[in-house]
Amino acid sequence: MYGNQIYYTAIPIPCKSVSTIEVLGEGIVTAAPDTALVILGAVTEGKELQAIQAENAQITADIIQSLLDLSIPREHIQTNDYRIEMMYEFPDGKQVFQGYKVTHLLQITIDQIALTGTVVDTAVSHGANTVTSIQFSVSDRKQLENEALSLAVQNARLKAAAIANALGTSISAVPSKVQEVSSSSEPFPIQRTFQSDVMVTPIEPGQLKIFAAVRVWFAQIT
Repeated sequence: MYGNQIYYTAIPIPCKSVSTIEVLGEGIVTAAPDTALVILGAVTEGKELQAIQAENAQITADIIQSLLDLSIPREHIQTNDYRIEMMYEFPDGKQVFQGYKVTHLLQITIDQIALTGTVVDTAVSHGANTVTSIQFSVSDRKQLENEALSLAVQNARLKAAAIANALGTSISAVPSKVQEVSSSSEPFPIQRTFQSDVMVTPIEPGQLKIFAAVRVWFAQIT
C-alpha cells in the first residue's frame, strides 16, 4: 500500500461444470367434444355456366334455409369455399372441353353435438351432395391444453428422476430449461360424396384427445 492506494490481486476460482439430464415429457387429456364444425355443400356440373351457377345457388339457398329451420343461427353458417372450374377430357392426347363445375361449400358450427347427424341428413335431403369434413372440438380448449402441458412436465420430472436414480444422483427441484414441443388434438375428418337419396350414418363424436409434449432440462445433483 502506497499512500491511499490499495492493490488487489484476483485469484481465479475453478468453475465446476453442471451436468444436466434432458428428457421429453408427454401429457394427454381426454374430453367430450361440445362443438362440431361441418363443411358440406353442393357441386353442380354442366355445359352452360350461368345455368349451373343458378342451380348451385338455389341448392345452397335451400340448404341454408333448412339449417335455419333447425334453429342453427345464421352467424354459424358461412361460405367456406366457392369455385368455378373448367372440366376437360384428353382423348388421344387432345384437350376436349367438357363443361363447368361449380362448388359451393358451407361451414356450419354446431354447439349441440347431438344435432350433427341431423344437420348432415337435413342438408343432404335439401340438395347437398358433398361433405368434406366433420371436426369436433371443445370450447374450453385452452384450459385443457394447459392441463396437458402440466401433465407433460410432471411426466418429464418422473423420467428425469428415474434416470438420476439409476445414476446414483438426484435432480434439481426446478428445471433449468423447459421447451414446449407440440400441442395437438385428434380431429374427426371425413370426405364423402352423397347422392340425394342416401341417408348418413349416425355420427359419433367419441372422446377428443389433447396432446402436449415438452423438452425439459434438469440439473444433476451429486
